[in-house]
Amino acid sequence: MGGPQRVFESRELLIALTLRELQTKYRGSFLGWSWSLLNPLATLAIYGFVFGILFGAQAPIGENSNLTGFAWFLLCAIIPWNFFAVVNNIGLTSVTDNSALVRRVAFPREILVFSNVVFALVQFGIELVVLCSILLVVAGAPILPYIPLAAFLGIALAMFSGGIALALSCFAVYFRDLKYLWTNALQIWFFITPVVYPPSLAEAQLPSWAQTVLQINPMVHFVGAFRDLLYHAQIPDIQRIGIIVLSALVSLVIGWSVFNRLSPRLPEEV
Repeated sequence: MGGPQRVFESRELLIALTLRELQTKYRGSFLGWSWSLLNPLATLAIYGFVFGILFGAQAPIGENSNLTGFAWFLLCAIIPWNFFAVVNNIGLTSVTDNSALVRRVAFPREILVFSNVVFALVQFGIELVVLCSILLVVAGAPILPYIPLAAFLGIALAMFSGGIALALSCFAVYFRDLKYLWTNALQIWFFITPVVYPPSLAEAQLPSWAQTVLQINPMVHFVGAFRDLLYHAQIPDIQRIGIIVLSALVSLVIGWSVFNRLSPRLPEEV
């Protein structure tokens, strides 16, 4: 039985695990789900102060939106980046955190990863709706026609992130220090992706070979596409869309293949 078919036939379990994550995420917290909005705003405040005020970073003017605020420029990138990071971080430990379930119950174990992906996607969707509402109402950006494409990008980003999380969740069973190494790797990945600085800065400061390396970073294109849609109010170029679709498919296929190869031994190793 193929992986997608296994997951589809166990969709009720997927829904149940996702609801469990949604119900327990902020249980006992006074602010509850408000943290899903406060966390990116806190990150925005920190990076906005450091780069926008201390270093005087200037956001480019939105090509069709005429937006100029560094906060808008940063939010359009930091929300999708946070989604990518959350999927990786919680996906990495999804098998080890459910070791008792993995050992005792026979089920498609990739559902543990996918339930976390869906949970993070719901949170990302809330943040994206709030961001689009602010850009439309407060900033007056003409982004309404581009919101459906932003939703498509969110699905593609979930596929790309989920593929990585599938592989990481298996590797973490055999190498428990991986979660600490991956935290550092994500920090490096963050700064080689133009989230807190405009791409033009990298083009001006980096040699040509480094710019080439930067362009093979899929997150450069995901972040750039979200900025194209929500900050510049324009459709990303076809090459960027092609890279995004290819990255999402390749990541999911490879990640799922790795998971299928290693998952039979998970009950013994976890």
